[in-house]
Amino acid sequence: MSDYNYHEFSTGDYDLDNFRGPKVGQKAPDFELQDVNGAPRRLLDFDGEFLVLELGSITCPLFQGRRKSMGNLKDKFPQIDFAILYVREAHPGKSIGAHKSYEEKQGVAQRLCTEDGEQRTILVDDLEGTAHGAYGGYPNAVFIINKKGCVVFNADWNNPEATAKALKLLLKGKPANVKSYFKPVPPPMVARTMSRSGKGSFLDFIKGLPVLIWKNLIRRNFLLFINRRNAVGPNVDC
Repeated sequence: MSDYNYHEFSTGDYDLDNFRGPKVGQKAPDFELQDVNGAPRRLLDFDGEFLVLELGSITCPLFQGRRKSMGNLKDKFPQIDFAILYVREAHPGKSIGAHKSYEEKQGVAQRLCTEDGEQRTILVDDLEGTAHGAYGGYPNAVFIINKKGCVVFNADWNNPEATAKALKLLLKGKPANVKSYFKPVPPPMVARTMSRSGKGSFLDFIKGLPVLIWKNLIRRNFLLFINRRNAVGPNVDC
């Protein structure tokens, strides 16, 4: 097994300077996956006008802090499909550690439904993170994909407000020319998520916090502010 499923979080496990997920206008990678009950599902097999695919894990405070807002979007846009790609644990600890088997990973993903009440479809990546890598490898990226399998909006860090604006534009037939700024979640959400993960996770997070603040909150948001964002029409063919 590779070191993809790290036991201790480190900012060195992520290339925070270069997001390598599929760009707007490019083909979205497709994979044969399983849901939390073991049923086979193709990632890009969806019925709605678009698919909103969010990456996440139960130990990611960013993902957990955005779940309520994303659930509200699911209710607000019934014509859109929403799914979660369950990836490695962002902040493993003593209670919820690095995945050692696919069955274990699937079981932890299922807890999002049974314990957290998650209503979106959860598709579980393989143990080596093949789909995760193809979608950039970040812990909480989001992609909007059209019926032709093309990415029409993406954000390396999900901001539900920006995602909602993008959906509204796309449904009006307009390009989703929206800038998705990184926003941290409230400290109580971080504390709850780390407490659930268990011993070790919070200390690892604190060690990496200065880098996370500089790379994401300051540097990334500044570059996003000064640069033009690429946008394509909702029915683009790639």
